[in-house]
Amino acid sequence: MNGGMVTQWLASGALELPLPGGGATGLRWLRLGDLTETDIVAGRLAEAHTDAVAILAELEGPEPKPDQLWGVWAAEPADAVVFARGDGDSVTLAGTKAWCSGAGLCSHALVTARLASGERGLFAVNVRQPAVRPLPSTWRNPGMAQSDTRSVQFSDAPAVPVGRPGEYLSRPGFWHGAIGVSACWLGGARSVANPLYERAAVDGVDPHTLAHLGAVDAALAAGEAILMAAAAEVDADPLNRKGSAELIARRARAVVETAVGETLTRAARALGPVPLCQDAEHARRVADLTIYVRQSHAERDLEQLGLRAAGR
Repeated sequence: MNGGMVTQWLASGALELPLPGGGATGLRWLRLGDLTETDIVAGRLAEAHTDAVAILAELEGPEPKPDQLWGVWAAEPADAVVFARGDGDSVTLAGTKAWCSGAGLCSHALVTARLASGERGLFAVNVRQPAVRPLPSTWRNPGMAQSDTRSVQFSDAPAVPVGRPGEYLSRPGFWHGAIGVSACWLGGARSVANPLYERAAVDGVDPHTLAHLGAVDAALAAGEAILMAAAAEVDADPLNRKGSAELIARRARAVVETAVGETLTRAARALGPVPLCQDAEHARRVADLTIYVRQSHAERDLEQLGLRAAGR
């Protein structure tokens, strides 16, 4: 189970990354990519933990303890809503939260919930308490199956407010975290591309394989370049005074998503069915990355990028 790997990373200090906007954002994203290249599911869980740490620092929430593994559970489909009741620090959460990655692995989570005013609040919750119960899994795809993504039921669970109502989405760090996810996508793409690099290094390889590798290598290099450029912009304007954080994030995610698509398609065309059918590790990486990159909203995200690129 990939939770064991994340726990090892947590204990070793591998998840102690520079905070975004602090001058070493590029290093943060490179390390996230390296972790995800090692294991895509574990990298996805590591990204959520490090994002939670960054959110808590930005919004002056409780400081995570070294042995705590955090998740960020912020999906809000219409049919799964969590409500927050109470005032000040006396708040409880009730309802069902969908798409909770690490549902049975995390010790704590940042959870979005609906306030009486209708606004969205963010709350820190100890998820290893009787009032928080992961529901049976409905996951049917082998991709990301080991991420333990399930719905979680809250039954008047005590919670600590983090930030002001609505601040989870309005803060500059929301977009910094969105870029961090794409750094993990890129690391996953490198892991899928590695067998293609190995195949192309053999004498006598056919020209089509080399052409596929050339296209993949260029796409991966473009992904890394835009992440480093975005990191420099974030470090130069950590509070988003220019108002460009969303544009920067959407550009980075679009370029990296293109690199992922190129890698998945061209690696399959160049390598054929053998590694997908007979190499369990490669097949799992392809399945995991195919699901993971769907955290992008595809054309909807491109539409929003187009609006901002047009100055609208």
